[in-house]
Amino acid sequence: MPDTVYPAATHDIGTRRRELVPGIPRAFDEFSREVFADGALPQKTKQLIAVAVARVTQCPYCITGHTTLAHRTGASDAEVMEAIWVAAEMRAGGAFAHSTIALHTLAGHDRDNAG
Repeated sequence: MPDTVYPAATHDIGTRRRELVPGIPRAFDEFSREVFADGALPQKTKQLIAVAVARVTQCPYCITGHTTLAHRTGASDAEVMEAIWVAAEMRAGGAFAHSTIALHTLAGHDRDNAG
């Protein structure tokens, strides 16, 4: 990971996290294995979904990890980039769709200021 405000996710940090509360990381790891296992969706598709979601949640660790895992499960560079574009559209689409709230609010102000 480049030198940023986010510290590196090191082996020592992972070990410390597991030492502090061992059961929860173990349960989370098992949950993650189950979620990303082949099922109705293959692992590659699940990792491409994770690539898109990681962009929306803006977690640099997830972005790096799931991009790597998508590649390992056979996703091409173009598939990863398309997943990123889907995330961008969904994020922008959400902002556009939520303009409905602003327009309703403004209409209420217009009614309040009329007459």
